[in-house]
Amino acid sequence: MIEKSNINEVKKNIEDCIGQKVLLRGSLGRNKSFEKEGTLVNTYPNIFVVKMDDSQRNVTYSYTDILTKSVELGINTNGSYNSILNTID
Repeated sequence: MIEKSNINEVKKNIEDCIGQKVLLRGSLGRNKSFEKEGTLVNTYPNIFVVKMDDSQRNVTYSYTDILTKSVELGINTNGSYNSILNTID
């Protein structure tokens, strides 16, 4: 079960990474998936915004998307992407 404390922790970790490059991975259904790079632009109470590098459009995701693993968010640290969930105990 997803707890409010987990959502708040994910939100705080994402807020700390505003302006950094991120890698998004997720499923599009029917054995299709996506992997795109972008920049974390902003956070709001229920969602965060990523500006995609390839199309220059903004995409929004909720913090529960991360916790339910519908979308995997990797933060660029030292040239490699590390999952935001690795920072949560």
